[in-house]
Amino acid sequence: MAEEKALENVPRHVAIIMDGNGRWAKARGLPRLAGHRAGTENLRPILEASAEFGIEILTIWAFSTENWSRPEAEVRGLLRILRRMIQRELDELDRQGVQLRHIGRLDRLPEGLQRQVLEAIERTRDNDRIVLNVAFDYGGREEIVQAVRRIIRDGIASEEVDEALISSYLYTTGQPDPDLIIRTSGELRTSGFMLWQSAYSEYYITPTFWPDFDRAELYKALKEFSQRERRFGGIKDDYGSPFEVREDEGE
Repeated sequence: MAEEKALENVPRHVAIIMDGNGRWAKARGLPRLAGHRAGTENLRPILEASAEFGIEILTIWAFSTENWSRPEAEVRGLLRILRRMIQRELDELDRQGVQLRHIGRLDRLPEGLQRQVLEAIERTRDNDRIVLNVAFDYGGREEIVQAVRRIIRDGIASEEVDEALISSYLYTTGQPDPDLIIRTSGELRTSGFMLWQSAYSEYYITPTFWPDFDRAELYKALKEFSQRERRFGGIKDDYGSPFEVREDEGE
């Protein structure tokens, strides 16, 4: 492994679209669920590496709202993998100081699995080494729809609705938006992931399938991020300071 030099600018919040499990399995003549299991096994080393690099929040997209349309056997298998992962990994995650959170809908999961998720969240709520957001039954449009419905249900007047209010009704309320979003497998689309929160996120696309995305690949993504200049819609002068453009100079 190449030498890891200290990173100057580590993102607080990294989100990963874990893509390519099925193609990873197909390339090896394995069933799709074998790829999903391999992807699950890859989570712990990436989580550990993230904590060691100084990332405060890691969000992983494990199951989208559209994934319910996949073959029933695959959906059942994905739910089974989540259940077994909680059973097998919870003790170690808790011991390592990982705070588990769920983003997405819980109401469509089997009742037993809902209880498992809630119990894992409650057990790890005071851990502070790294936060792991598991996006399961998550969709960016669905998240915004649910937020709007709750705002209406709470009787909030339209003139009181602003960006801060909407953010407070999202699944990630109280968390900073992701600084960096990584998509594995080379697909050049967001698939609706964290639509609101990603307004000024940096994106990093790698052709590597998720089961093969290791510490070295994560370091490459973080290194590239540290070399980017984030302006959040503004511009800077030659000295790196905020630069104001007068109205008559923009023509």
